[in-house]
Amino acid sequence: MSANGPVMQIDPPTSNRLDAEPSADASASPSLLPDRPIPWFIRARIAFVRGFLMTYARCFGLSGLYKLGQAFATLEYLSDYKRRRRVDRKLVQYFHDDFTPAQRRRITWRYFMRVRCDKMFYTIMDRIPRAKLMNRIKPKGQEYVDAALSDGKGVYIALCHFGAAHVAGLMGALLGYDIAGVRDGRESHVRRYIQKKYRDTFPEVAKMNIVLASSFPRMLYRHLKKNGVVASLLDVERQRGDNTKTVPVTLFGETRNILAGPVQIALRNGAPTIQGFVVSRRNFYYQLIVTPPLLTPEQAQGDEDAAIANTLQRYAAGVEAFARRHPDHLMNI
Repeated sequence: MSANGPVMQIDPPTSNRLDAEPSADASASPSLLPDRPIPWFIRARIAFVRGFLMTYARCFGLSGLYKLGQAFATLEYLSDYKRRRRVDRKLVQYFHDDFTPAQRRRITWRYFMRVRCDKMFYTIMDRIPRAKLMNRIKPKGQEYVDAALSDGKGVYIALCHFGAAHVAGLMGALLGYDIAGVRDGRESHVRRYIQKKYRDTFPEVAKMNIVLASSFPRMLYRHLKKNGVVASLLDVERQRGDNTKTVPVTLFGETRNILAGPVQIALRNGAPTIQGFVVSRRNFYYQLIVTPPLLTPEQAQGDEDAAIANTLQRYAAGVEAFARRHPDHLMNI
């Protein structure tokens, strides 16, 4: 297995400018960037939840905890009609008449269970023995990442808003890969609390190069030049600044804008672009899937813009195909 590798859930950089000067703090260590303080009562609440989940897991095992998550999610499904309606609308928006109302209800129920179980596992991953964690990682297509890293110029992995990419972050680091992530400065207290626990528990996570979404993309260049792995979500649903470069693609029968900057950064660094997905399985098993390269520097010779536009359309087709296989893996509802 390579010393570098898979994926980390990250948000795309706000700026995609490639020719400006880096900001004054561009060389600062991202891990040392100040955080907003987490109120004591939120820390106490999270600690209580973590303690309860671990006590339950010790008594009934992770399989028993998974069943608890399913039961709790079923109660959420039955009681939270507003969220249930939002999921149904999103399914209609994406898939139109592909599913009957009964099928959409079943998919929505599975969505509630998947999200609840993913959140429970994410909350306590640092408390689970490493052997059990590693046993739950099922890579597929890892050879494409290793082959790309063998050229010494890094690799860019394009993720999407389908699947538990946030769960994959820790697992990618534990597989031994040198990962760079971009953190949204507006992350919740819970997410930041758990990430700190990860850094305190796992040396691999503490070494991860995490930058803020508002940081200059030059840091991503540097990480690729060190033959590292950079990953981000390209299918954004909102414009992130006036300098954000996007390309229109056809996704779910509609014209949508997909971020182009990260692919351009990889291309100009000589790194290939690979697409990645995360599939949530029963009993907290996760499959990390990476595809053959969507774009290599050799394929972009001549017309870079056309090559990027074609790549992003293929990326969009891959997102749609994955979503149709796993419609309950919706995110951002």
